Amino acid sequence: MAKCAAVFIGALFGVALAAQALSKTETVTGQLIDLSCFSLNQGNTSNSHMGKGYNCAQACARDGFAVGILTAGGKVYEVTGDLAANKNAKLVPHMAHTVTVTGEVSEENGQMMIAASDLKMITN
Repeated sequence: MAKCAAVFIGALFGVALAAQALSKTETVTGQLIDLSCFSLNQGNTSNSHMGKGYNCAQACARDGFAVGILTAGGKVYEVTGDLAANKNAKLVPHMAHTVTVTGEVSEENGQMMIAASDLKMITN
């Protein structure tokens, strides 16, 4: 029984180390986008991208839809962590703006993610 427990604990430790090795701290600069609408049409990057007379990106973020950062090079990171908490409360006012965030970058199912707690506004 002790041998099984040691193997199990060793396996968990190995998984934790592998996950830690896959994430690293990076600084990412780009435009905050609504990932739902962007996935439908990559031209949907402004606040009023759906042309319905309201701020679609802010509305979707406020509803808790995933928010991303689109870099100048075309790379997309889903924003997670404290910035995305409480239905993106810290992100909503900055939708469609260019920001810089620093956080732990990882990849899940082919999607780059950045877990951050603060952002710096670059442009309105």
